[in-house]
Amino acid sequence: MESYICTTCGTQYPESDSPPARCPICEDERQYVGYGGQEWTTLERLRGKHRLALRRIEPTLYGIGMEPSFAIGQRALLVRTPEGNVLWDCVALLDDATVEVIEALGGIAAIAISHPHYYTTHAEWSRAFGGAPVYVHADDREWVVRPHDAVRFWEGETTPLPGGTTLVHCGGHFAGGQVLHWPAGAEGRGALLTGDVIQVVRDRRWVSFMYSYPNLIPLSASRVRRIVDAVAPYEYDRIYGAWWDLHVEHDAKAAVARSAERYLRAIGEVG
Repeated sequence: MESYICTTCGTQYPESDSPPARCPICEDERQYVGYGGQEWTTLERLRGKHRLALRRIEPTLYGIGMEPSFAIGQRALLVRTPEGNVLWDCVALLDDATVEVIEALGGIAAIAISHPHYYTTHAEWSRAFGGAPVYVHADDREWVVRPHDAVRFWEGETTPLPGGTTLVHCGGHFAGGQVLHWPAGAEGRGALLTGDVIQVVRDRRWVSFMYSYPNLIPLSASRVRRIVDAVAPYEYDRIYGAWWDLHVEHDAKAAVARSAERYLRAIGEVG
Protein backbone atom coordinates (compact mmCIF):
# COMPACT_ATOMS: atom_id res chain seq x y z
CA MET A 1 0.00 0.00 0.00
CA GLU A 2 1.36 3.41 -1.00
CA SER A 3 0.18 6.97 -0.49
CA TYR A 4 0.62 8.18 -4.07
CA ILE A 5 1.58 11.79 -4.86
CA CYS A 6 0.49 13.64 -7.99
CA THR A 7 3.60 14.85 -9.84
CA THR A 8 1.84 17.92 -11.25
CA CYS A 9 0.37 19.47 -8.09
CA GLY A 10 2.17 17.49 -5.36
CA THR A 11 -1.02 16.35 -3.60
CA GLN A 12 -0.79 13.12 -1.61
CA TYR A 13 -3.70 10.66 -1.67
CA PRO A 14 -4.76 7.97 0.83
CA GLU A 15 -3.01 4.61 0.83
CA SER A 16 -4.02 2.31 -2.01
CA ASP A 17 -2.78 -0.78 -3.88
CA SER A 18 -2.38 1.19 -7.10
CA PRO A 19 -2.25 4.86 -8.12
CA PRO A 20 -5.58 6.70 -8.22
CA ALA A 21 -7.22 6.94 -11.61
CA ARG A 22 -7.26 10.74 -11.50
CA CYS A 23 -6.31 13.84 -9.52
CA PRO A 24 -9.42 16.04 -9.20
CA ILE A 25 -7.27 18.98 -8.08
CA CYS A 26 -5.41 18.88 -11.41
CA GLU A 27 -8.56 18.22 -13.42
CA ASP A 28 -10.11 21.39 -12.00
CA GLU A 29 -9.92 24.35 -14.40
CA ARG A 30 -7.49 26.19 -12.12
CA GLN A 31 -4.81 23.54 -12.59
CA TYR A 32 -3.98 21.07 -15.39
CA VAL A 33 -3.02 17.47 -16.09
CA GLY A 34 0.54 17.16 -17.38
CA TYR A 35 1.18 16.74 -21.10
CA GLY A 36 2.12 13.09 -20.57
CA GLY A 37 -1.13 12.36 -18.74
CA GLN A 38 -1.69 11.75 -15.05
CA GLU A 39 1.54 10.65 -13.34
CA TRP A 40 2.29 9.62 -9.78
CA THR A 41 5.22 9.23 -7.42
CA THR A 42 5.70 8.38 -3.74
CA LEU A 43 7.40 10.02 -0.80
CA GLU A 44 10.13 7.38 -0.86
CA ARG A 45 10.90 8.08 -4.51
CA LEU A 46 11.03 11.81 -3.84
CA ARG A 47 13.55 11.21 -1.08
CA GLY A 48 15.81 9.53 -3.60
CA LYS A 49 15.71 12.41 -6.10
CA HIS A 50 15.22 15.59 -4.09
CA ARG A 51 16.43 17.30 -0.94
CA LEU A 52 15.02 20.00 1.30
CA ALA A 53 16.75 23.35 1.63
CA LEU A 54 16.19 25.47 4.74
CA ARG A 55 17.07 29.15 4.54
CA ARG A 56 16.88 31.77 7.27
CA ILE A 57 14.92 34.74 5.95
CA GLU A 58 14.39 36.70 9.16
CA PRO A 59 15.72 35.96 12.66
CA THR A 60 12.57 33.91 13.39
CA LEU A 61 11.49 32.97 9.86
CA TYR A 62 12.79 30.08 7.77
CA GLY A 63 11.98 29.02 4.24
CA ILE A 64 11.72 25.32 3.34
CA GLY A 65 11.87 24.31 -0.33
CA MET A 66 12.61 21.30 -2.51
CA GLU A 67 15.73 21.01 -4.67
CA PRO A 68 15.39 20.39 -7.52
CA SER A 69 11.95 21.95 -7.74
CA PHE A 70 8.94 19.63 -7.77
CA ALA A 71 5.33 20.03 -8.96
CA ILE A 72 4.21 23.68 -8.50
CA GLY A 73 7.53 24.58 -6.91
CA GLN A 74 6.38 26.62 -3.90
CA ARG A 75 8.35 26.81 -0.67
CA ALA A 76 6.92 26.66 2.83
CA LEU A 77 7.67 29.05 5.70
CA LEU A 78 8.35 28.27 9.35
CA VAL A 79 7.43 31.09 11.73
CA ARG A 80 9.07 30.73 15.13
CA THR A 81 7.19 32.20 18.09
CA PRO A 82 7.56 31.84 21.89
CA GLU A 83 4.14 30.14 21.99
CA GLY A 84 5.00 27.56 19.32
CA ASN A 85 6.05 27.49 15.69
CA VAL A 86 3.68 27.77 12.74
CA LEU A 87 4.33 26.05 9.41
CA TRP A 88 2.81 28.12 6.62
CA ASP A 89 1.98 26.21 3.44
CA CYS A 90 3.62 22.89 2.72
CA VAL A 91 5.93 21.01 0.35
CA ALA A 92 5.71 17.38 -0.72
CA LEU A 93 9.06 16.17 0.63
CA LEU A 94 9.78 15.40 4.28
CA ASP A 95 12.81 13.53 5.60
CA ASP A 96 14.38 12.64 8.94
CA ALA A 97 17.13 15.24 8.65
CA THR A 98 14.61 18.05 8.18
CA VAL A 99 12.47 16.82 11.06
CA GLU A 100 15.56 16.86 13.28
CA VAL A 101 16.47 20.42 12.29
CA ILE A 102 12.93 21.71 12.79
CA GLU A 103 12.67 19.97 16.17
CA ALA A 104 15.86 21.78 17.18
CA LEU A 105 14.14 25.04 16.20
CA GLY A 106 11.19 24.25 18.46
CA GLY A 107 9.10 21.86 16.35
CA ILE A 108 5.74 22.70 14.84
CA ALA A 109 2.70 23.64 16.93
CA ALA A 110 0.34 24.39 14.03
CA ILE A 111 0.19 24.04 10.24
CA ALA A 112 -1.85 26.37 8.04
CA ILE A 113 -2.17 26.08 4.27
CA SER A 114 -3.27 28.89 1.98
CA HIS A 115 -5.24 26.82 -0.54
CA PRO A 116 -5.56 23.29 -2.01
CA HIS A 117 -2.66 23.50 -4.47
CA TYR A 118 -0.27 23.45 -1.49
CA TYR A 119 -1.86 20.70 0.63
CA THR A 120 0.79 18.22 -0.63
CA THR A 121 1.86 15.84 2.19
CA HIS A 122 0.38 17.79 5.10
CA ALA A 123 -0.70 14.54 6.79
CA GLU A 124 2.94 13.38 6.88
CA TRP A 125 4.10 16.72 8.28
CA SER A 126 1.44 16.66 10.96
CA ARG A 127 2.28 13.11 12.01
CA ALA A 128 6.03 13.86 12.12
CA PHE A 129 5.39 16.68 14.61
CA GLY A 130 3.14 14.96 17.09
CA GLY A 131 -0.15 15.38 15.25
CA ALA A 132 0.17 19.14 14.82
CA PRO A 133 -3.23 20.56 13.84
CA VAL A 134 -3.63 21.51 10.17
CA TYR A 135 -5.83 24.58 9.70
CA VAL A 136 -7.94 24.61 6.52
CA HIS A 137 -10.88 26.91 5.96
CA ALA A 138 -14.16 24.99 5.86
CA ASP A 139 -14.98 26.45 2.43
CA ASP A 140 -12.21 24.24 1.00
CA ARG A 141 -13.28 21.06 2.78
CA GLU A 142 -14.10 19.26 -0.50
CA TRP A 143 -10.50 19.57 -1.69
CA VAL A 144 -8.90 17.70 1.21
CA VAL A 145 -8.41 14.41 -0.62
CA ARG A 146 -6.50 12.73 2.24
CA PRO A 147 -8.65 13.37 5.32
CA HIS A 148 -7.12 12.77 8.74
CA ASP A 149 -7.87 13.61 12.36
CA ALA A 150 -5.43 16.53 12.58
CA VAL A 151 -7.28 18.68 10.03
CA ARG A 152 -9.14 21.57 11.67
CA PHE A 153 -11.82 23.01 9.39
CA TRP A 154 -12.44 26.48 10.73
CA GLU A 155 -15.27 28.84 9.79
CA GLY A 156 -15.70 32.57 9.76
CA GLU A 157 -13.29 35.34 8.81
CA THR A 158 -10.35 35.00 11.24
CA THR A 159 -8.88 32.50 13.67
CA PRO A 160 -5.89 32.91 16.02
CA LEU A 161 -2.76 30.77 15.83
CA PRO A 162 0.31 30.70 18.13
CA GLY A 163 2.45 33.75 18.76
CA GLY A 164 -0.17 36.36 17.92
CA THR A 165 -0.47 35.16 14.32
CA THR A 166 -3.90 35.22 12.70
CA LEU A 167 -5.41 33.33 9.81
CA VAL A 168 -7.48 35.62 7.60
CA HIS A 169 -10.10 34.22 5.23
CA CYS A 170 -9.74 35.97 1.87
CA GLY A 171 -11.31 33.63 -0.69
CA GLY A 172 -10.31 34.52 -4.23
CA HIS A 173 -8.20 31.83 -5.89
CA PHE A 174 -10.25 29.26 -3.92
CA ALA A 175 -13.34 29.87 -1.79
CA GLY A 176 -11.40 29.04 1.36
CA GLY A 177 -8.22 30.93 0.43
CA GLN A 178 -6.45 32.21 3.54
CA VAL A 179 -3.39 34.28 4.44
CA LEU A 180 -1.42 34.52 7.67
CA HIS A 181 -0.83 37.81 9.47
CA TRP A 182 2.38 37.82 11.49
CA PRO A 183 2.59 41.02 13.55
CA ALA A 184 6.18 40.37 14.68
CA GLY A 185 7.42 39.99 11.10
CA ALA A 186 9.49 42.59 9.23
CA GLU A 187 11.28 43.66 12.40
CA GLY A 188 7.99 44.28 14.16
CA ARG A 189 6.30 46.22 11.35
CA GLY A 190 4.15 43.22 10.47
CA ALA A 191 4.10 40.77 7.56
CA LEU A 192 1.54 38.88 5.53
CA LEU A 193 2.26 35.33 4.36
CA THR A 194 0.06 34.98 1.31
CA GLY A 195 0.92 31.96 -0.84
CA ASP A 196 -0.58 33.03 -4.14
CA VAL A 197 -3.91 34.21 -2.72
CA ILE A 198 -2.14 37.56 -3.02
CA GLN A 199 0.55 36.86 -5.60
CA VAL A 200 3.83 38.74 -5.43
CA VAL A 201 4.81 39.37 -9.06
CA ARG A 202 8.23 39.71 -10.70
CA ASP A 203 8.19 43.47 -10.22
CA ARG A 204 8.15 43.07 -6.46
CA ARG A 205 6.65 46.48 -5.84
CA TRP A 206 3.33 44.96 -6.93
CA VAL A 207 1.02 42.01 -6.36
CA SER A 208 -1.77 40.46 -8.39
CA PHE A 209 -4.80 38.21 -8.12
CA MET A 210 -5.93 35.35 -10.35
CA TYR A 211 -8.53 32.59 -10.41
CA SER A 212 -6.05 30.39 -12.29
CA TYR A 213 -2.38 31.20 -12.73
CA PRO A 214 -1.33 28.46 -15.18
CA ASN A 215 -4.47 28.90 -17.30
CA LEU A 216 -4.55 32.70 -17.02
CA ILE A 217 -8.14 33.05 -15.79
CA PRO A 218 -8.60 36.42 -14.08
CA LEU A 219 -10.38 36.92 -10.79
CA SER A 220 -13.61 38.88 -10.68
CA ALA A 221 -13.68 42.44 -9.38
CA SER A 222 -15.85 41.50 -6.41
CA ARG A 223 -13.42 38.79 -5.30
CA VAL A 224 -10.43 41.11 -5.59
CA ARG A 225 -12.23 43.71 -3.47
CA ARG A 226 -13.06 41.03 -0.91
CA ILE A 227 -9.37 40.10 -0.55
CA VAL A 228 -8.35 43.74 -0.12
CA ASP A 229 -11.08 44.32 2.46
CA ALA A 230 -10.14 41.16 4.39
CA VAL A 231 -6.54 42.26 4.99
CA ALA A 232 -7.26 45.98 5.40
CA PRO A 233 -7.59 45.88 9.23
CA TYR A 234 -4.05 44.52 9.64
CA GLU A 235 -0.77 46.40 9.78
CA TYR A 236 2.00 44.94 7.64
CA ASP A 237 5.01 46.32 5.83
CA ARG A 238 6.10 43.13 4.07
CA ILE A 239 4.51 40.30 2.06
CA TYR A 240 6.04 36.86 1.68
CA GLY A 241 4.70 35.14 -1.41
CA ALA A 242 4.88 31.48 -2.35
CA TRP A 243 8.35 31.28 -3.92
CA TRP A 244 11.92 32.08 -2.93
CA ASP A 245 12.63 35.80 -3.15
CA LEU A 246 9.12 36.81 -4.25
CA HIS A 247 8.63 39.26 -1.40
CA VAL A 248 7.34 42.80 -1.21
CA GLU A 249 10.01 44.06 1.17
CA HIS A 250 8.55 47.44 2.14
CA ASP A 251 5.27 49.37 1.98
CA ALA A 252 3.36 46.17 1.25
CA LYS A 253 -0.02 47.42 2.46
CA ALA A 254 0.10 50.28 -0.01
CA ALA A 255 1.28 47.85 -2.69
CA VAL A 256 -1.87 45.74 -2.22
CA ALA A 257 -4.11 48.80 -2.52
CA ARG A 258 -2.47 50.22 -5.64
CA SER A 259 -2.17 46.76 -7.22
CA ALA A 260 -5.87 46.12 -6.73
CA GLU A 261 -6.67 49.49 -8.29
CA ARG A 262 -4.43 48.70 -11.28
CA TYR A 263 -5.98 45.26 -11.67
CA LEU A 264 -9.55 46.58 -11.55
CA ARG A 265 -8.65 49.29 -14.05
CA ALA A 266 -7.17 46.69 -16.40
CA ILE A 267 -10.37 44.62 -16.40
CA GLY A 268 -12.48 47.73 -16.95
CA GLU A 269 -13.95 48.04 -13.46
CA VAL A 270 -12.59 51.49 -12.58
CA GLY A 271 -11.40 54.58 -14.39
